[in-house]
Amino acid sequence: MKVFRGTLLLLVLLLHLHCTDGVRCFSRFVWSSLSCEEDIGEVDEDTCCLNPKYGYKTEDGQCQSCGPPTWTSWSEWSQCTTLCGEGVRLRRRSCYGIGKSECEAVRTEVKVQAEACNGTCCDGEGWSEWSSWSACSVSCGEGGVKSRNRKCSDRIECALACAGPTEETQACVLTTCPVHGGWSAWSDWSECSGSCVSLHDNAPTRVRRRSCSSPPPSKVPPGDSCTGDSVQTQQCSELRQCAVDGGWGPWLDPGPCSVPCGEGLQLSRRSCDQPPPQYGGRYCEGPSTRSSVCSSPCPVPNFWTGWSQWSECSGTCVPDGGMAPHRSRSRVCISPSGTGMCEGPNHERGPCPGLNYCQVHGSWGPWSPFTPCPVTCGVGLQLSTRSCNNPAPKHGGQGCHGDSRRSQMCNTQTHCPVDGVWSEWSSWGPCQDVFDPSYSIRCEQLGGSQSRERRCLHRALGGAACPVEPLSETRVCYDVNGCYVKGQWNGWEPWSLCLPPCGENSKRSRKTRCEPDYKDYSPTIGRKELKATFYGQPLVDCGSPATRERQKCVNAPPC
Repeated sequence: MKVFRGTLLLLVLLLHLHCTDGVRCFSRFVWSSLSCEEDIGEVDEDTCCLNPKYGYKTEDGQCQSCGPPTWTSWSEWSQCTTLCGEGVRLRRRSCYGIGKSECEAVRTEVKVQAEACNGTCCDGEGWSEWSSWSACSVSCGEGGVKSRNRKCSDRIECALACAGPTEETQACVLTTCPVHGGWSAWSDWSECSGSCVSLHDNAPTRVRRRSCSSPPPSKVPPGDSCTGDSVQTQQCSELRQCAVDGGWGPWLDPGPCSVPCGEGLQLSRRSCDQPPPQYGGRYCEGPSTRSSVCSSPCPVPNFWTGWSQWSECSGTCVPDGGMAPHRSRSRVCISPSGTGMCEGPNHERGPCPGLNYCQVHGSWGPWSPFTPCPVTCGVGLQLSTRSCNNPAPKHGGQGCHGDSRRSQMCNTQTHCPVDGVWSEWSSWGPCQDVFDPSYSIRCEQLGGSQSRERRCLHRALGGAACPVEPLSETRVCYDVNGCYVKGQWNGWEPWSLCLPPCGENSKRSRKTRCEPDYKDYSPTIGRKELKATFYGQPLVDCGSPATRERQKCVNAPPC
């Protein structure tokens, strides 16, 4: 128990006293890929590792776990170091976590294993035959290429035998290409054929031209001429209307006498409406009325001229929620007798037709308050958001530029709990008599039992205990360690791993298998008839010494 508490204290000290250089901290360390996910930001290493489930990037770009030191699983065996013949293949594992030097300071073969292998690509299999040349990349002229390719064997172990390119190219020259005609750029538009648009005639026009000269079509071989028109005509519809001067219409019959009695005047009128003045044209010259003496003359009434042209609009688009642009026109009151004003308005305002709504560009609203810190230990990220609604973009307006969310780091200043991790199983203990451990059953055909244990390591600061599994295991056994047992030869034992796993002195060994004969022992022990295990290394006698072979591991990688 004292050793276990000391381990916990050492772990806590390691978690607090390691290097404090700034690192890139991540809230997830993925053991399957040894990678970091969910970036939190730049903090010192101590702060990041307040949570043992976090990870950080080291200076060489690798992801380092903040948890206690743990071995990864063994990698898959590598390809054999030779394509054909004897070689070596390797597999590796690494230690990750705070204080990983505890588990890395071990023999090389605990981190790297090597075993002999034979390259199977001995039949010369590699590249396939070259394919046929492809068609030329152009149909005529220079600059064309044709290509062919070959494929490497699908067998992974033979892929290394494929050296060189997978594709070859070669230039190909064909007949001269015809030159097809191309239009030159359009000339500038000519001046309009008139200065204003008449009511009764077609609008003035303007023209522009181009020629089939960029390039001109070749004659040998014949190239295609240009398609389309060489001249374009466009109406000058943007010109103002031509002014129309007013013209008098016929005199009307005289009206009633101006007075019910006495000498008066009778008025006769004519109108300036054949045609009426338009688009700034001159009003008719001369009087619009004439009088003759009557016995009951009448006063001459006032009258309006025609309306003027509409003015320019007060704006080019309709503002969202605002007053629409407008235009206006006016007329003049004619009072031949100078007796007063005409009835009705002399000014008129109207809407502008065909206008679109004005674009409304988006603008950011205020940032929301940062969310509460999402963790109760270690560091986390608080988020704040904003919306593009002040105002929101409308009628084709641009959206907001920039980020809609931001984050800031929060630090609880509290270390997270460290969950427990099972240690490796200890070696099996001695095989002892169940009822009297002091009684030796070695070399006796008496069943006993033995056990092994493991510990829950690294648990600290209220972390979860190891998964509910047994702390110890027990099995029934016979103690045959150092005991004389008759045996019989039965082939070879498997080759050992290559030791050391690198260098010129790497070797492996095996010996003939002398299997002990346990026919005098019961295969089960006890009332429950549990399967028996033979514990220890017996002195097996097969009648002659075992034959041992040693073999050099060829082509092992350098150390």
